[in-house]
This record gives sequence, structure tokens and C-alpha cells, in this order.
Amino acid sequence: MPERTVFFVSDGTGITAETFGNAILAQFDFVPHRVRIPFVDSADKAHQAVRQINHVGEIEGKRPLVFTTLVDMEVLGIIRAGCKGMLMDMFGTFVQPLELELGIKSHHRVGRFSDISKSQAYHDRIEAINYSLAHDDGQSNRDLAGADVILIGVSRSGKTPTSLYLAMQHGLKAANYPLIPEDFERRQLPPALSTHRKKLFGLTISPERLSEIRSERRPNSQYASLANCRMEVAEAESMMRRSGIRWLSTTTKSIEEIATTILQELRPERLSY
Repeated sequence: MPERTVFFVSDGTGITAETFGNAILAQFDFVPHRVRIPFVDSADKAHQAVRQINHVGEIEGKRPLVFTTLVDMEVLGIIRAGCKGMLMDMFGTFVQPLELELGIKSHHRVGRFSDISKSQAYHDRIEAINYSLAHDDGQSNRDLAGADVILIGVSRSGKTPTSLYLAMQHGLKAANYPLIPEDFERRQLPPALSTHRKKLFGLTISPERLSEIRSERRPNSQYASLANCRMEVAEAESMMRRSGIRWLSTTTKSIEEIATTILQELRPERLSY
């Protein structure tokens, strides 16, 4: 059962507060109940948030933890004055000291995404997402020359989620292409990929983990059998070695770790935000 309720209060989406708060909470061995309260951009909404937080504190008998990224001083003042939780104001903790250190005022912009929809970067990110969806699992060979990266590997090795993460978080046009038994019989990469070798990055996975994942989708099938998974993984890794393709194992890595490794190898300049 959750040991403590944690609130993420923001005048925007709450993503920044939640990301930062979760990074801190990960240092502690307890199971929080997470509640996001976004778009708190008026006094009325601030009072509502205070009532919700305090009500939970009364029920649980423990004061909630409250991470905020509020920039409107009136709204933040209401939260500070009325909230009975442990308040961690991230902007107040970090932005104000930086203002003093840098000698300049911050934008105090409400919401990380408030004006991003008008930017070229946002347009490029949407284009990258559309591209990655259209080129998922080898659906299309069109415009592979336009890809920033092409992920290859056996089915269910993590290509699709990694492609979408690269598109959504970093604006990369990421195609992905499965290696199938016909490729192993020919002992060659799929013909559509032969002219794009510099953009290829391979994903592999332990046969045991692959069998578990495939069994959730097709239990008791040849596709999911451990023997077949061992064969496919061995053939795929051999093919990538012969072709000089960089690759990594996704067995124990998160999507974020996989994506960061790919970016370091192929597009290190995209690690900036």
C-alpha cells in the first residue's frame, strides 16, 4: 500500500514538477501515491488544490509531500499559506538563487509548453512523430534517406518504443525495421537498408527475456519458444557484427538509457534540450 501521498502542483501540465519530484523520490525506498494537479493558474484553483491536499492529509494522518512549479506569486502565496503538506517549491528553490547569481530576471513564464506550439522545434517534433509512426516495424521503405536513425533487431526487442521516444523527446525521425527468418537465411540485411548502413543501430535482447515478452503475446507458439528466440537473437547479433553495425542489449535497460546511448553514438548534439 502507498505510504504517503505526493502531489505535483503546476500552472502548466505538471510534467516538470513530476519529473523532478520523481527523480528525488527515487532516492527513497517507499511507495508513494502520486497525484498530479495541473493548470493551477487562478486563485480559485489554488484554493481547490489546498482543500484537496489538506483533505488527504487529514484522512491519512500524514502530511502530503507537495512539489510545485508555480510561477504566479498570488497563486503560490495561497498554496504556501494554506497548504498543510510539506511544500517543495522548485522555482523558488532554484530560479530565485539563479536570478541573484546571474543578475537577471527569469521569464517567469507560466507553463513549459505555453508558446511552444508556434516554434519550429515543435513543428519538427510533430513531423518526427508522424515519420516514426509511418516507418514502424518496416511498414514503409519510403524516404528512409530522411531518417535520422533506423533501428534494427528481432521482433519485440524494443524498437518501437525506442523509436517513438526518440521522436517525441528529441525530435528525431526514427524508423525501425525487424530482422526476420528470411534475412537470416540470406545472411544479409534487408535490401531496403543496404544503402543506409551509417544510420543503422541494432537492438538485441537476451533470449530468455525475449521468450517471456513474446509469450505474453503468443503463448505456447514457435514464435515465443526459447529455442527459436535463441536462434533469432544469435543470428541477428551475428549479422550485425558482420555488417559492422553498432548495437546494444535492451535486456536490463530503460527506454531512456537506450535512447541516450543511441544519441551519444549517432547524434550527440541532440542530447541538448
